[in-house]
Amino acid sequence: MKIIIIGGVAGGATTAARIRRSDEKAEIILLEKGKYISYANCGLPYYIGGVIKEREKLFVQTPEAFSTRFRVDVRTENEVIFIDRKRKTVTVRQSSEDTYEESYDKLLISTGASPVRPPLPGIDLNGIFTLRNVSDTDRIKEYINQHAPRKAVVIGAGFIGLEMAENLHSQGAEVSIVEMGTQVMAPIDFSMASLVHQHLMDKGVNLFLGQAVASFEREGKGLKVFFKDGHSISADIVILSIGVRPETNLARAAELTIGDAGGIAVNDYLQTSDESIYAIGDAIEFRHPITGIPWLNYLAGPANRQGRIVADNILGTKIPYEGAVGTSIAKVFDLTVAATGLPGKKLRQAGISYLSSTIHPSSHAGYYPDAMPMSIKITFDKETGQLYGGQIVGYDGVDKRIDEIALVIKHEGTIYDLMKVEQAYAPPYSSAKDPVAVAGYVAENIITGKVKPVYWRELRDIEMENNLLLDVRTPDEFALGTLPNAVNIPLDELRDRLAELPKDKMIYTFCAVGLRGYLAYRILIQHGFENVRNLSGGLKTYRAATAPIILNNASVQQNKVVTPTVEVAKTIQVDACGLQCPGPILKMKKTMDTLSSGERVEITATDPGFPRDAAAWCNSTGNQLIKKESVGGKSIVIIEKGEPKSCNIVTSCDSKGKTFIMFSDDLDKALATFVLANGAAATGQKVTIFFTFWGLNVIKKLNKPNVEKDIFGKMFNMMLPSSSKKLKLSKMSMGGIGGRMMRYIMNRKGIDSLESLRQQALENGVEFIACQMSMDVMGVKQEELLDGVTIGGVATYMERADNANINLFI
Repeated sequence: MKIIIIGGVAGGATTAARIRRSDEKAEIILLEKGKYISYANCGLPYYIGGVIKEREKLFVQTPEAFSTRFRVDVRTENEVIFIDRKRKTVTVRQSSEDTYEESYDKLLISTGASPVRPPLPGIDLNGIFTLRNVSDTDRIKEYINQHAPRKAVVIGAGFIGLEMAENLHSQGAEVSIVEMGTQVMAPIDFSMASLVHQHLMDKGVNLFLGQAVASFEREGKGLKVFFKDGHSISADIVILSIGVRPETNLARAAELTIGDAGGIAVNDYLQTSDESIYAIGDAIEFRHPITGIPWLNYLAGPANRQGRIVADNILGTKIPYEGAVGTSIAKVFDLTVAATGLPGKKLRQAGISYLSSTIHPSSHAGYYPDAMPMSIKITFDKETGQLYGGQIVGYDGVDKRIDEIALVIKHEGTIYDLMKVEQAYAPPYSSAKDPVAVAGYVAENIITGKVKPVYWRELRDIEMENNLLLDVRTPDEFALGTLPNAVNIPLDELRDRLAELPKDKMIYTFCAVGLRGYLAYRILIQHGFENVRNLSGGLKTYRAATAPIILNNASVQQNKVVTPTVEVAKTIQVDACGLQCPGPILKMKKTMDTLSSGERVEITATDPGFPRDAAAWCNSTGNQLIKKESVGGKSIVIIEKGEPKSCNIVTSCDSKGKTFIMFSDDLDKALATFVLANGAAATGQKVTIFFTFWGLNVIKKLNKPNVEKDIFGKMFNMMLPSSSKKLKLSKMSMGGIGGRMMRYIMNRKGIDSLESLRQQALENGVEFIACQMSMDVMGVKQEELLDGVTIGGVATYMERADNANINLFI
């Protein structure tokens, strides 16, 4: 039998070797248009970055060695340019441009994929590269050695794009990533990608998400990249990593069937529409085991497996290919990012209903050194529990966990199978409850109704007027920042403070990563609270997913504070590695309490949010942040203890807060108050509104509960406006007609209503304080006021006023 294989690298070379191991007599010809038949495609970025020092290590097999060992006729720089199916021949063009024909009995197409290079103006300028093979790598490496680029732009934020960003960064370039989508790494959901966004920003990488490139121009010795929205950035080198498409020119010319996804259509035995011709690798499409829809899968593992299967099928054995679920992994600076199966967004596109759960465990037992955080999200059927997909972002142990999840998915397993997997356990490697098992346990709780989750998008978009956010973290954590209008009742105090919570509102529990929120959920449900939801993934997921993208235009050396060369009396080293939030911040505070002014503490933690928490804590306590850096997934923070904050004279030159006393319940004055408050809040200022006497009417609920009042309270209730809808103008009220006319005109002109401006103020973090004395005098109960309004007195207002440079009485 004479077998011709078109294309080497992963699939073609694997097929040739497998055929020879099974049949010594077969005539095998491998035709490769490039110079190399077997090289480490996935290692190319790391050779460019200098991680792989020697170019020769990229080559798995040379043509000569492969030919000698397997008795394969290897012909490099021989490009097949036509397939004649009737005559069963291929036309081959050599490097000399001479052509010849070669006959076959069986033919394998393993032509791979080619990089997308759109016809944009200036795309052929020197300094703009794609990366797909060794020749591309050599050109990029030579260019970097000659020009030492200081600014690099990577277009496309897939696996290769991010790997190139890291390796260009390691070469000293300031890197910008431009991505048309709203996130990096398409195989994972936005909430998981947002963790990668944070890490990239921490490394000084600029992210231009949702940006499409329009053109390129020469700018001096460098380049300028123009976006479709008119903005532009400068570059010394540009890497195009927009994507790849199946190389199907030969198949199309031979009139083989091309599928809907754009790849060569094959059957279960990897045969094309011509039974003598097979195809594998990046060039084909094959149905997804979960959706049954053909898709394109550009991964080396499946290509190698297909090569093994097709070799047996060419020789007459009928072995079906089961399809790939798309298991992938990539190194992104210190992070490891992995995915398998289908994320939520792909399931939605396929019309498959699902549930998901997110957890944030450690890579191994927390008490053993160097326990590193990881985040795991799984998707699954809401009734049967069939496992659809898994995504992991972490530092250590990601690879083995994603492989376990992939195996369950390929065998059509369920979340219950995750619970049954028997992992090897010792403190350096795992915990007694391995993260994979915990992912299954949490999913089971959701399916069986032990917890009803709320996901970050849902919580972000919920109107909070008739709902309550319950933060069950510690007061120290709460002081470092929480969700707007959240109420803090620590988990360990919850059972004794249930009377403070309303049973007629939806309560959304949350904590740092979800566990304490779940425990709070179980307490509330069993004490008669029927409307409760727990935030899936906790604040870690919510904050990452809603965090803004911040560009770094300084240098790649950002995130480091220069340590002054002074004599330090004492530095205490604290190891907080393996502790989840709030562990590191609490351990830091406990140590700081034992120090004197001028002494320092150096904390090493694996919680990625710790440096931000530490900086916020320093700002609020008067201690000095000396240094913060992140290396290999560990954060190192040095803090010097300062004197307690002293009182400062506030001047109009200082950037301080704004305070308003709302004494009036006139509609026009209330409108002016919220317009000013929202404007101040938009500039990042701390804004407080103190509602006293008639001003309390401005913050009454539209639908108030029945509350018990004494005779005077009932009289005030009859005389006062029942809600903001009943407020009148200070002038030209005309028995309420003026107010209704004002609202009508505002609505016609698209101006926000008083109630909308009031809600915007709450969402912008404006603090609403109701005067306790005024409430007592006028018989107003807290239940009648908007959610998010706190109760305070003159001392509370004066403390806010002391820290403000504008105080308005309205």
